Amino acid sequence: MKKLEAFMEKHLMPYAVKIGSIKGLIAIRDGVALAMPLIIIGSVFLIIGSFPIEEWTNFIGGLMDGRISAALTHATNSSFGIMGLVGAFGIARSMAEQYNVDGASAGVISVSAWLILTPNIVSDLGEGVPVTYLGSRGLFIAILVGLLSAWVFQWFVNRNIVIKMPEGVPPAVSKSFVALIPGAIILLVAIAASLIIETFFDNAHELLATVLAGPLGILGGSLFGAILTVFLNSAFWFMGIHGGNIVGSVTGPIFLANTDANRLALQAGEPLPEIFTSQFFDLFAYLGGGGAVMGLAFAILFFGKSAQSKAMKGVGVVPNLFNISEPLMFGMPIMFNMLYLIPFVIAPVVNVIITYFAMVTGLLSRTIGIAVPWTTPPIISGWLATGDWTGPLWQIILLVVDMLIYLPFFLMSDKRQLVTEQVASGNDTTEESSVEK
Repeated sequence: MKKLEAFMEKHLMPYAVKIGSIKGLIAIRDGVALAMPLIIIGSVFLIIGSFPIEEWTNFIGGLMDGRISAALTHATNSSFGIMGLVGAFGIARSMAEQYNVDGASAGVISVSAWLILTPNIVSDLGEGVPVTYLGSRGLFIAILVGLLSAWVFQWFVNRNIVIKMPEGVPPAVSKSFVALIPGAIILLVAIAASLIIETFFDNAHELLATVLAGPLGILGGSLFGAILTVFLNSAFWFMGIHGGNIVGSVTGPIFLANTDANRLALQAGEPLPEIFTSQFFDLFAYLGGGGAVMGLAFAILFFGKSAQSKAMKGVGVVPNLFNISEPLMFGMPIMFNMLYLIPFVIAPVVNVIITYFAMVTGLLSRTIGIAVPWTTPPIISGWLATGDWTGPLWQIILLVVDMLIYLPFFLMSDKRQLVTEQVASGNDTTEESSVEK
């Protein structure tokens, strides 16, 4: 393990550091981090409202004629579910501040441009923005709009193509006038882009989904298709795109049909025909969520030494036991973090391959077609999905395998973070020099 860690520090770390210093990646990291408190709080609401015990959900659903359940859903959508909106502001603000211009103005303009590219819902109650696009599904467009808006904003400001107010004008008023020209240009471009896009698609978000999902239609129920499915899911998530929405929109019906085929075979007393079902992916391939991050969660739990890792043991690991990966994914962060790209992609691919051969050889029972709630923790979900002890046992094996895949990358990242914290607190150690080398 130490030799592997030393090899990665020597050959991988320098490139990761260079890539991590790119302004755009820093902006994405800081912008998404702005939504972390909401993601963590929203995860609690989500667990309470969707706890995988039928008696509990029935109890919550019956309180005050369903108003408590509705309130929890609304709270989740209003916290966890607005990371795209917050990201549009935070990413633009961080990007602008790296160019030494007013980040708050750039962030506000970015939010407006993002909303222009997001459709409105018109009903008898009035107009509104669909909750669907406020969260992770709208995050990729938020990333693009945030980066482009901030770059255009700083281009005008740094070239003094702005309206300047006389000295003595309050700073808040002066900054508002500085933002007028670049803000007007950015919003006009957003309007033009929206009109062009809506000529062919419903909106920019649907354009993205269509462009990315089209090539996925070639996937079927083969091992190659399953590997490509999880690979693309991880790749999209890593770039800030909700992989489940993009990949699942195409592959979901295929694997759902396979799930029902197994259910019908079970009812008829026949052998289960399908391996690649919805439960295969939800409960085995994506153990802990996209990227099979439960392996990382347990690496943090057992081996984390930095203050960041210790903090993530509670706010990231506990929700991940219920397959809620966002606190961990955005808290470490994993997204756009080159140190975690390899394990984030490899872990679910390995899960697919070894689980496939385990089912083919009979070591693991195939899923029986029961719709297990996605928030059901491992062990319980494995037993429910397969109907016997091989399910939970295999989940434990996968968890160990995933943790070993993530471990060397996590140790390298945690060591680097620990040195950074020691330097920040004034407790510099000789270890710092070894990491820098």
